[in-house]
Amino acid sequence: MTGYGKAVKDYQDQTITVELRGVNSKSLDLSTRMPSYLFEKELDIRQLIATRLERGKVDLNISITLNSTLSTLNSQFPPINAEAFKFYYKQLADLQSELGIPASADLVGAVMRLPAVTKAETQEASSSLDPELAKAVIDTLNEALDAFIAFRTQEGAALQAKFTEQLDAIEALKAEVEPFEKGRVEHIREHLLSNLDKLAEETKQRIDSNRLEQEMIYYLEKLDITEEKVRLTNHIKYFRETMDGDGTGVGKKLGFIAQEMGREINTLGSKSNQSQMQIIVVKMKDLLEQIKEQVLNVL
Repeated sequence: MTGYGKAVKDYQDQTITVELRGVNSKSLDLSTRMPSYLFEKELDIRQLIATRLERGKVDLNISITLNSTLSTLNSQFPPINAEAFKFYYKQLADLQSELGIPASADLVGAVMRLPAVTKAETQEASSSLDPELAKAVIDTLNEALDAFIAFRTQEGAALQAKFTEQLDAIEALKAEVEPFEKGRVEHIREHLLSNLDKLAEETKQRIDSNRLEQEMIYYLEKLDITEEKVRLTNHIKYFRETMDGDGTGVGKKLGFIAQEMGREINTLGSKSNQSQMQIIVVKMKDLLEQIKEQVLNVL
């Protein structure tokens, strides 16, 4: 099931943004992007998402930006390490004088290119994460998860409405089978008797009417579709009840019920022996395939 959730929260001079995007998957497949100083909280973040989302291919992006002008500049441009600059500059100036290198040389530019003269004021991985910042991140994540789940719920309601429409259509088609059912059996009986009469006339042999009636009953019973219709009706009813129920694993259960519905519809088709009934069965199969595809998006 697809989903999207986003939450933004201000903390001191920083803005925390959490964004979740998800598509259907049989299990939870989580990809994360976050600042390195949040890595120590990654396990907690993953456990929280696993508890609330259950499954899905989910992309998580957590970003923390600084709001003040100075902080923004510090985050974009590394500040100068004054102590390192002085140390290198003095050494290079002494060498310049000792070696007789003209003073017009770009000494400042050379110093600025040396290691450790510029440094980024980022939180070191070894330092402990501010507990209040960590709490703010988790709170923001929960808000994003709320939005994500609300998105899924809305999509689930739309799916349920679609399932109901398709189940109603299957039941309507099942009702269309009934007018052909009695006439079909009688037509098959008359067709068989006509062929047997022709065979008896050609072979000049008398047919045992008692044995013929027994075989006819056995053959026509095999073509009876009453049980298939009853089971299909029960499967549709169970599908509806499962949709309205709560709990986990509803999608898998609906998938199993759809498989059972397919078996009954296939049997109806194999027993039909009548073109109008076979057309109805094909329409039922088409509707069921649509249900099976959409069931994959149900949790």
